[in-house]
Amino acid sequence: MEKKPHFVRREFPPREVSSVSLALLLAAVLLLNALLYLYLNKFYTSSGHAEMDPSLCSFGHFKLGAVKNCSPWLSCEAINREVRKLKCVGEGAVKKVFLSEWKENKVVLSQLTNSELKEDFLHGLKMLKALQSKHVVRLLGYCEQQFTVLTEYHPLGSLRGLNETLHIPKYKGMNTWHRRLMLAIDYVSIIQYLHSSPLGTLVMCDSNDLDKVLSQYLLTSDFHILVNDLDALPLVNRSAGRLVKCGHRELRGEFVAPEQRWPYGEEVPFEDDLMPPYDEKTDIWKIPDVSNFFLGHVEGSDIVRLHLFDIHAACKKKDPAERPSAQEVLDTYTKVLTLLIREAAMPGTREML
Repeated sequence: MEKKPHFVRREFPPREVSSVSLALLLAAVLLLNALLYLYLNKFYTSSGHAEMDPSLCSFGHFKLGAVKNCSPWLSCEAINREVRKLKCVGEGAVKKVFLSEWKENKVVLSQLTNSELKEDFLHGLKMLKALQSKHVVRLLGYCEQQFTVLTEYHPLGSLRGLNETLHIPKYKGMNTWHRRLMLAIDYVSIIQYLHSSPLGTLVMCDSNDLDKVLSQYLLTSDFHILVNDLDALPLVNRSAGRLVKCGHRELRGEFVAPEQRWPYGEEVPFEDDLMPPYDEKTDIWKIPDVSNFFLGHVEGSDIVRLHLFDIHAACKKKDPAERPSAQEVLDTYTKVLTLLIREAAMPGTREML
């Protein structure tokens, strides 16, 4: 009869310790969630609009390097007088690109090379001026008469060199699933911005294969992404019945969306006039393939792919109307990043609770 109370006293202290441990664990989880919220909120917004970069100036102005004051976009006269070409660093169908120098700052000077494509060049300039934000390369000046555009220089270049950059000793620490997923989020953020831009719903048409997509974006020194080439950015306006077609030639391959391919079979020769137009959901179709490149084959990337499987399957729906919006993809990516950071920080949380 005397053993029963003795048994109860022996069991009580472990219960008390367990309750304290649980309370501490819950407090740690709440603190981690708060830190994650502040961390993610610093980089991404879910409002559907570009978060303004504090380094941006008012429209028509820029600042560069360590300079604190904003300067007006450089005019034809200023570009001719103050900008010095150093070397040619690239050439495409529309323009030639020169690494240049302005007041001891490296800059990029782009010049039209094919007069037949001057409308594309001027359209790209119009988009560059109108879409200045944290998602778009910084415009420094332009000269329409000479078909010249001056932009900020980013030494890491286009995204085509991402894997090579991540193998440089200086950047090997960036080669993680976490940083790679953040690049994918940057990419989807840009697509979302274009789909809800101040000008309306814009479609990224220079995207017929992965290499072409990667060439349109720059990697910044602090490992973010900027869209650089806006020459092919048509406008969708459903209320006015305006859809788009990306060029006037037949598009082939699994990378482009089904609605971008000739729908009438091999027996019917391609005719641009018979090709049906489409909307911005072509950009959504391509997101899984671009993100797969970003994620690479580092430790943890397969776990990220597993968490993104459902949203990527939705992006690949044959019917464009059934695909998610860029905002829905962005929200999912951000939630997955939050979840995986939490699990990496406290891997035993779920089992302990």
